[in-house]
Amino acid sequence: MQIHFFGATRTTTGSLFLLEINQQRLLFECGLFQGKRDESVERNRNFPFDPKQLDAVVLSHAHIDHCGNLPNLCRQGYTGNIYCTFATRDLAAIMLEDSAEIQRADAEFVSKKRAKKGQPPVEPLYSAADAERAVRQFVSINYDRPFPVIDGVTVTFRDAGHILGSAQVVLDVREAGRTYRFLFSGDIGRGNDDILRDPERVEQVDYLQIESTYGDREHSAKQSANEEVGRLVRDTLDKKGKVIIPAFSVGRTQQIVYTLHQLTCDSKLSKVPIFVDSPLSVNATEVYRLHPECFNDAISRFLREKENPFGMENLTYIREVAHSMKLNDLKEPAIIISASGMCEAGRIRHHLKNHIGNPEDLVLFIGYCAERTLGAQILSGQNPVSIFGEPHEVRARIASLDAFSGHADKNELRRYVDALTGDIKKIFVVHGEESQAMAFGETLRAMKPKAEVFVPEYKQAATI
Repeated sequence: MQIHFFGATRTTTGSLFLLEINQQRLLFECGLFQGKRDESVERNRNFPFDPKQLDAVVLSHAHIDHCGNLPNLCRQGYTGNIYCTFATRDLAAIMLEDSAEIQRADAEFVSKKRAKKGQPPVEPLYSAADAERAVRQFVSINYDRPFPVIDGVTVTFRDAGHILGSAQVVLDVREAGRTYRFLFSGDIGRGNDDILRDPERVEQVDYLQIESTYGDREHSAKQSANEEVGRLVRDTLDKKGKVIIPAFSVGRTQQIVYTLHQLTCDSKLSKVPIFVDSPLSVNATEVYRLHPECFNDAISRFLREKENPFGMENLTYIREVAHSMKLNDLKEPAIIISASGMCEAGRIRHHLKNHIGNPEDLVLFIGYCAERTLGAQILSGQNPVSIFGEPHEVRARIASLDAFSGHADKNELRRYVDALTGDIKKIFVVHGEESQAMAFGETLRAMKPKAEVFVPEYKQAATI
């Protein structure tokens, strides 16, 4: 087997890995690369291989940095199957449609600027129709059900506990008279999640490709985070303020809704109005309701014995722009959850514009904010910040909790690797910024002294 590392190498975006096995080509992931504009356009538009020559595609989960360029892959000639879990297929369907709308709006904005300079317009990376066609090529398989993908290769999905439907990809390979097991971790969850099951242990691993998003960092404890959410929200509501929570539509929104539900059920929060203001978040939450097979035992019992964990009488989900705009007129204390988590797009920017200048309000971050995003600027203490091109004084309280992260930290990644069985011969460290990937590489060398550990660079290849 030869592995070509075409994305998520010493960075966290653009997952793209081409495996050549038995004279066939298998692609792991097809994510959007996010970086400087010109580099992003070049890497996302032009694949370093011919999509028509691929034999199969396997997708670990539905986050855009893993699946977001699939419509472009299919538009350029890939007509084969895209294998994933059932929940991943349903989430990817709504996320790719949303991504297509972002591509359209972005191309329209850039084209207007180019027109003023007498330059030709730019085309979106793909359209909503392209996204829909790509989803038709998805083939859904449940966890723990081995299935053949190409000659000599059988794949099994194991729960990764990262987001709904996320999977570790186990490859059992017969090649050139030998058999071996290759494990691609996908993105690994923290375990002890409020909603999802723990990452499953995989046995008899010979070769490992593993993420390293937080390979050199520790998260705070989840239980203390729930208590801290309760304290911060109570303090704000007691002052008649509003709580604004930027949250990613898939994963973090459902997590914070469930946390607020639990706090309310335990009488640790009063029943103030809670609004989830994001069409994608609303759609994603509906997908969550459709897939209880991904839930852990605790939330399954809650669902059976009590009520919908993502719904309560004081919770309103908002799709329509008109209803969203009415939130500007709210006088009473309330909680508003809105996308995006990094405050780079979506309705959250409107809520920040209206509330970031009020010292009685709280802006509560519960996810990662990449450098140079509006969220990162707010968290770094920049004041004022630019929202819709205008400066806004930051007078609201700002708080951040990392315990809601869907990614395992360095200690949880260690535990994940410790739980694997087998004589691991080579390990490839991907999907982490360079400092995190390199640090976790050193950790793995100490943990597995008999294994060769590689932190591949962009377009590097390796043979196993």
